[in-house]
Amino acid sequence: MLFFQGNNMNLKVLWVGFMVIFGLPYCYAFTDERDVSAINSFYAALGSPPLPGWILNGGDPCVENWQGVQCVGPNITAIVINGANLGGQLGDGLGNFSSIITIDLSNNNIGGDIPESLPLTLRTFFLSANQFTGSIPSSLSNLTLLTDMSVNNNHLTGDLPDAFSSLTGLINLDLSFNNLSGQLPASMGNLSSLTTLRVQNNQFSGMLNVLEDLSVKDLNIENNLFSGPIPEKLLNIPNFKKDGNPFNTSIAPSLAPPQSSPSPPRSGAPPDPGTKHRNSSDGSSSQSNPKTENERSTSTLKIIAYVVVSVILVIVFVLMVIFCLSKHQERKSKNDELLKSQVGRAGRGGFIEPKNEEHYAKTNNMVTGITKENHKEKRKEYGPNSTMAVSDNPVEEEHKIDVRETSVIMPPPHVEKVTVQPIVLSGNAVGTSLKMMNSSATSATSFSVAELQQCTNSFSEENLIRDGMFGKVYLAEFPDGKLLEVMKLDNVNSRMPVDEFLELVLTLSELRHPNIAELVGYCAEFDQRLLVYKYFSRKSLHDILHFGDNVIGKLSWSARLEVALGAAKGLEYLHEDCQPPIVHRNFEPANILLNDAVCVIECGLSSLMSFNSVAQLSGRIRALYSYQAPEINDSGHCTDRSDVYSFGVVMLELLTGRKPYDSTLPRAEQHLVRWASSQLYDINALSRMVDPSLSGRYPEKSLSCFADIISRCIQQEPEFRPPISEIVQDLVRMIKDVKVARQ
Repeated sequence: MLFFQGNNMNLKVLWVGFMVIFGLPYCYAFTDERDVSAINSFYAALGSPPLPGWILNGGDPCVENWQGVQCVGPNITAIVINGANLGGQLGDGLGNFSSIITIDLSNNNIGGDIPESLPLTLRTFFLSANQFTGSIPSSLSNLTLLTDMSVNNNHLTGDLPDAFSSLTGLINLDLSFNNLSGQLPASMGNLSSLTTLRVQNNQFSGMLNVLEDLSVKDLNIENNLFSGPIPEKLLNIPNFKKDGNPFNTSIAPSLAPPQSSPSPPRSGAPPDPGTKHRNSSDGSSSQSNPKTENERSTSTLKIIAYVVVSVILVIVFVLMVIFCLSKHQERKSKNDELLKSQVGRAGRGGFIEPKNEEHYAKTNNMVTGITKENHKEKRKEYGPNSTMAVSDNPVEEEHKIDVRETSVIMPPPHVEKVTVQPIVLSGNAVGTSLKMMNSSATSATSFSVAELQQCTNSFSEENLIRDGMFGKVYLAEFPDGKLLEVMKLDNVNSRMPVDEFLELVLTLSELRHPNIAELVGYCAEFDQRLLVYKYFSRKSLHDILHFGDNVIGKLSWSARLEVALGAAKGLEYLHEDCQPPIVHRNFEPANILLNDAVCVIECGLSSLMSFNSVAQLSGRIRALYSYQAPEINDSGHCTDRSDVYSFGVVMLELLTGRKPYDSTLPRAEQHLVRWASSQLYDINALSRMVDPSLSGRYPEKSLSCFADIISRCIQQEPEFRPPISEIVQDLVRMIKDVKVARQ
């Protein structure tokens, strides 16, 4: 009996021990109640966006690993959510965080004022590229630990508060691209640790004396209203940009010497030791004369120098005018010759800018007639119906895609340059390659803002096609019936320098491939940056997979193979035919347009990600909501194999019909890659994974090969992923096998 009681006691002790061991982490890792209350208030102010793990009331952010939230023990130390399209406001609860160090909400759409209540522990405060209004709060003076602050690219107004005296640890401050005004406050002279200050593109005024004693290494004050002379010390800053201000061109003068100082000796003669004494007792000292001989000679030299410089400038100006006139005449003569040669080639499809309405009408009628004859010949060659038909046979059913022949129409008279000739696309049964006919590479056309506004109905919502990562895309319908797409770059990218934008346009205009969106023009007026593409389709692969209500209208298995092949060929062109190679970086179904062909959009725009820091999105959020490879989340390094990973996720979406993350599914199935990767080699599990809309209408061998490609593409290590050219070859073989199986 005693032995049994002893054993019972031992079991109780053992049980208590297990409770202590396994219960301690939950006891001590529980998030501080003040931080939970603060983050709940912050989440509500944002409008409760769909952030993974976040809940509106209560919760345990540190234990539950809320996306973008970082903790040390039970305290929230950072909230980093970039480029997640957040809206709402910040609210008044930020000051309730007990230990937060970093708040980074850049590249979102958060509006309202920057709250007065800010956490005193804050060191890094980034609110760049949002929709904030109002002024900089005076409570900034309480953030004595602040080291980095960026509120650039917002709509802030008003004067800067005189609140910088206590911010002696501030290293980087960016206030650029707002509407701030007034003079720089005197307290900015106490920013002893400041190394980078950017206030360009505001309405600041006054003088810069307050900055002259700072140890700034990077100073940008361009496009403001600063006046007066520039302090000489500022001119020694390694990176000092000052253009666009009404400065006095002189340097701030140093203090004048006292009146009792002796006048300089003449003609290099040694100074007389008794000069000072004589000047003090003799009323005819040199200081009593209004001008000395040296001063008069200096003034004469200055006048001569001004005259010489003026004469040189006039000569240079006259030479430049003569040069421009000669170039204009030369260009005019070349255009006349080109006009004559183009009229002779009109029967071959060459297009020119008409000189008068009569010539425009004749040439347009002639070319339109020739184009109609070409269309008739193509219809005879490929047959009257070249669409992918939907069959009742489970294996032979194809996705029906309408083929629209593009009419050849003369460009409107207001366009400056030659318009890109249209692409005539032809399609037949599954597996037939789509060809580009009558295409020629031409320079991009320069459009005016007025033209594009007229053709897009002033960029109205009715003309909105899609809202992409880099800006909204509008349908532009020209008077002659031509349809184009106009991408209006977002607020951050719209402010990129003109030379960088034109360099981007040059790169994009060189991309010529049937599966790549074709750039035909641009606009760079009035701080507007717009890209004009050939119109392709309103429907994307994302729309068809996830928003198609009609099951019959879903993609058949063969059509999915065709879509994968077309997209892969587009990536192959970017990776292997372009020099230097181009990495897409944002390859996903929303950027794959479908019509009678496949078109990949947003190609060559990856430089805009680094420009507006969209690519700095939190790794966890990118892993859940995008198609980004693991190495980008870890190191930010992106290669062509990163695109291959994204392509693998798109293929997985084609296979299953699921989104990469779906919170409505059971927890084990919410993350598509994580759920599917372990089942790709199990044929039974694979059959259960297939999109239900296919209803088993696929060859089993083809399904297995498709899954094998996916498995190789989504490998965690980039070196284990195949090049895209190898995937293209595999898909071509699969399509051929499907054709053979149907025969």
